Parts: sequence; C-alpha cells; structure tokens
Amino acid sequence: MAAHVAAGELPGMLTLVAVGDDVHVDTLGTPSFADDTPLARDAIFRIASLTKPVSAVATLTLVEAGVIGLDEPIDDLVPELADRRVLRSIDAELDDTVPAHRPITVEDLLSSRCGFGSVMAPPGSFPIQRAESEHGLQSIGGPPWPPVTHDVDSWIGALGSLPLMYQPGERWLYNTSAQVLGVLLARAGDGDLESVLRERVLEPLGMVDTSLTVPAAQLHRFATAYAPDPETGELSVLDDPADSWWASPRSFPDASGWLVSTIDDYWTFVSMLLAGGTGNGERILAPGTVELVTTDRLTPAQRDEAGVFLQEGESWGLGLAVPARGSADQPLPCGIGWDGGIGTTWRSNLRTGVTGIQLTQRAVTSPEPPPLRADFWAGVNAAGAPR
Repeated sequence: MAAHVAAGELPGMLTLVAVGDDVHVDTLGTPSFADDTPLARDAIFRIASLTKPVSAVATLTLVEAGVIGLDEPIDDLVPELADRRVLRSIDAELDDTVPAHRPITVEDLLSSRCGFGSVMAPPGSFPIQRAESEHGLQSIGGPPWPPVTHDVDSWIGALGSLPLMYQPGERWLYNTSAQVLGVLLARAGDGDLESVLRERVLEPLGMVDTSLTVPAAQLHRFATAYAPDPETGELSVLDDPADSWWASPRSFPDASGWLVSTIDDYWTFVSMLLAGGTGNGERILAPGTVELVTTDRLTPAQRDEAGVFLQEGESWGLGLAVPARGSADQPLPCGIGWDGGIGTTWRSNLRTGVTGIQLTQRAVTSPEPPPLRADFWAGVNAAGAPR
C-alpha cells in the first residue's frame, strides 16, 4: 500500500486486516496533498456506500422491535410509493405502464429490489432516466455529488410521481432502494435519519465519530476527497474540509451513502456482525437476524442482471454483498461487505474469520477496481492465509 501512496496516486489511506481477534491497522501518507501532517488513525472519511449496511442494520432493529415487518408493505409509512404503476419495458414512454403486481415491501428495500434504480445504460438513454434527471433524482452508485437538493418529502414525492422501472421484487437495481429506506427509517423511527441511526446503532456500539455531518470542532480530522479525471487520471479536489458538503446537515440525508466514519468505528460495526449481533457489550441484532442479513436473497438471473455491480461469485443479502448461494469458496473480496464510491471497501470471510477494511478518499470512477484495491485484497489474503 505504501508504494501507491509514494507514487502520488492518493495522499494517504488507512487499512485494517483482522484474523479473528488479531487486528492490524496501518496509517499511510497524509490527509491531503496540501497537508504534510501524517494521517492519524482517528482520521474521518466519507465512507460512501459503506453506509448501506449500517442503514440496513438500523432497519432490522426496528423489525426485531416489532415497529415494522420484513414482509410488510411500505405503503403506510411511504404512501408516496403506494399503488405503483410499472413501465411496460425499460425503454417505454412514461405513460406506457401496467399496474404493479404487489406493493413494495421492507425486504424489497433491503434487498435492492424495489423496482427503481441504476440501469446499465448511458445516462439519458431511456425516457425514465431523463425524467429522473429532470426531477432531481440520482440513483447512480455512491453518494451523489453535488448533494440532492430536495428535502425528504419533496424527494420521495418526486420519485412517487414516476413509474417503477420493474415490478417490485423482479430485479436487483442499485442505490434507490437504500435512499427510500432512509425515508422509511426516519418515519418509522419518528425522527430524522441521523437520530434514528444514532439511537439504533451508533450510540449502542459507541461509534462516536460516525455521523451524517462532521462537527466544526472535528473538521481538522477530515481527510480531503479527490476524484480522478476519467480520461487523464489527473486528480482534482472533490470535497475540501474547509468548504465541505459534510460540514452542515443536508436537506436530504441520504441513507445510501452519506455517513462519515473512522477505521475503528467501522471495525466496531463489522465486529458486531461477526460476533452474531453483539458489540460494545450491547445486543444490536439477534444471531438469527444476522444470518438473514448475510444470506443470499437473489435468484441466479437477478445476480446476472446486476452486471458490473456484483462480481463473480457475489450476490446480495439485506443491505450488503454476500457470497452467492452455491458458489465455491473464494478469496476476499468475495465475502460479506461492500464498497464505497469515494474509495472505501470492506469484506469479511465468515468461514476463515479474515476481514479487510480500506479507507481512502480517492473516488472510484470506473466499474473496474483500481490497482490499489486489487493489491489490498492480495495483501489481505496473504496475511490471512493459514501458516
């Protein structure tokens, strides 16, 4: 990893490799190219879509509490998405629809099968994509930049004005389900998304640096985010702590990818799942619920239709990637976990007990993982190999 930092591919990173209870953390480089201060272990990162597993766990705590049901339609809490119409085909005009066969359920949101999301076509290829853009909706993977300008009610209202792309439960489609899940969470928890996540997951686990915003007093710990030019690879600043989108609450708190966190906070969250739902001396989920989270929910056809979002041997559980049912055991990154669009990744192999977490702030702009990600997993697998 140090070679990638030395080559100027990114200013710095934090990595964690764990084999059971043996945990090793490395801090490399600096928080930005403009700051030669060594990167600290408590540096704060935009974890992007690593937010999704946290949102899913918060939802399942409400399921266990009996507030919502996994198979329950979301109509009462999200009436904007009741009585759906569905496009006759993905390239159909918006008025060429059929009735939805059934309502959207909580499980549909957790399994990314609500019927709306990213499609494998260039932006604007289909009428529904153009309408999505006109309404200020964003379903592309990772946190949207710039942030969504809607507030919660206007965002879900705009989504509700459009037909679904596919029938509920029919296809795995990225991102929108998790955004809708945030609306559901806030309404089911009778608060805003931040307070629900804090009450259900973050505070019980002691994840004090995980939030949807960075307090002014902690901005000095916030790493600068960069994005490479798709053509030249040249890096430019995506988000500067001095003028950050995360410095104040957003009008639309996005459950799909807006959390910030630290390496130790996120390891605490991962450890809870690996321990069967217990962390920091608190029971967050029952072991049976953790098993539901980490079990493949997709059909083989749905996995194939997911395209570049899911790698070979990978499928989706409830809010995170899991090994595909019936697939042969493979080295990481085939495991439970997920990736974030600003350069974060986590996977755990439940059989071997090996975990890797990498936090960078170099955005990923291609479906192909960058070399530093491939090298990271090679190193994790070597470290976790039986001696």
